[in-house]
Amino acid sequence: MSDDKRHAENAENAEKNGKEFEIPREFEVGASPEQVWDAVTRHTGGWQWPMEFEPKEGGAGPFHSVLTVWDPPHRLTVRSDDPDALPPFQTSNQLDYTIEARDGGARSWVRYVHSGIFVDNWDEYYDGADKHTDFYLHTLRQYVTHFPGRTAAFSTLDAPAASATKDALAAVGRALNLPENAAAGARVRVQGPDGTTLDTVLDYRNDWFIGLRTDTALYRVFGRGRWGAPVGITVHDFAPDADADRNTTVWSAWLTALFR
Repeated sequence: MSDDKRHAENAENAEKNGKEFEIPREFEVGASPEQVWDAVTRHTGGWQWPMEFEPKEGGAGPFHSVLTVWDPPHRLTVRSDDPDALPPFQTSNQLDYTIEARDGGARSWVRYVHSGIFVDNWDEYYDGADKHTDFYLHTLRQYVTHFPGRTAAFSTLDAPAASATKDALAAVGRALNLPENAAAGARVRVQGPDGTTLDTVLDYRNDWFIGLRTDTALYRVFGRGRWGAPVGITVHDFAPDADADRNTTVWSAWLTALFR
């Protein structure tokens, strides 16, 4: 067998069997280690999506995962090696949080590492996970800063398949009446579903994601056309009368009208 053919076969096998990845992040946030720990283990629906953890080392986590480290409020490691429970492009997934107190416990330093194995289209999946990581961790910081310890009425929904384009997020911004030159940190009034006007802070904005915060909710918009997927929206509603089903209904109708 020639060296070129052997190299091609090795590359093909590596692609088929998967390739390891690691996405590390570090940040400080104005919340205690206990508040950060609560957010990543108990109130996950306040910033990502609802997940349950059996609170002990060896306990069960989401996606048929196992808690290999459970040391509140300092360290959490959760790992899944069950391909049937993971997305089809993964065979292994691990999340690791290290949390340390700063300023006498008034602040926290957090190191987060997402690792595992992607199969097929490694570059594309890594790019997607890398960019989503920044948005999710930003939303975590928004949660522990503005809504610590609060339970959200959580909604998640996708736009029609027609939204799986690279310019779809810009269309969402226009439909929200979001000024094109508005940058993260700006206070903006946006047009929501059913003709409602929302007084918000534009807490995040780039080519892929929009984050809006009101006094009672976090709205996250995912422009996933870059990765061949439709626009998604999550609503984390902390209002006393929050209704997750209603939020799903009105925002789904809004997206359907926009991308029909």
